[in-house]
Amino acid sequence: MVEHEQKNIRISNRKARHEYQIMETWEAGIALKGTEVKSLRNGKGNLNDSFAIIEQREVFLQNFHISPYDQGNRFNHDPVRPKKLLLHVREILKLHQKVNQKGFTLIPLQLYFNNRGKAKVEIALAKGKQFFDKREDIKKRTEEREISREFRSRGLSM
Repeated sequence: MVEHEQKNIRISNRKARHEYQIMETWEAGIALKGTEVKSLRNGKGNLNDSFAIIEQREVFLQNFHISPYDQGNRFNHDPVRPKKLLLHVREILKLHQKVNQKGFTLIPLQLYFNNRGKAKVEIALAKGKQFFDKREDIKKRTEEREISREFRSRGLSM
């Protein structure tokens, strides 16, 4: 029996940490069709502009684009169909309470395949950042970069 080495393919939402302040994160399974899984294993997915909604004790991922599978012919999927996220009822109720608070939303941070080959989505409870919050983050990063550059020029490590 030959074991196949599993590639841990990650599709990330790079804008999420810039646009939102992340409060909490959860790992959720995702219900996919066969051609969607094959396309994701080829790295053809886009989490930008996607979000999660809660409807009737179920969580759905909206605007998650998965490109059609090249060899999928007529069995190919709709690229932006809503995908169901698999969470425990207690987790969904907890998320529902928090999302109902003003300004909170659910956004996906990344999609990856775990050790068992199952597709997982890391979703976050987030609050949108204001423009001045983004400027503060940029200023902090710039200061940290300058400090580390100064240390390296003097031969010291941080």
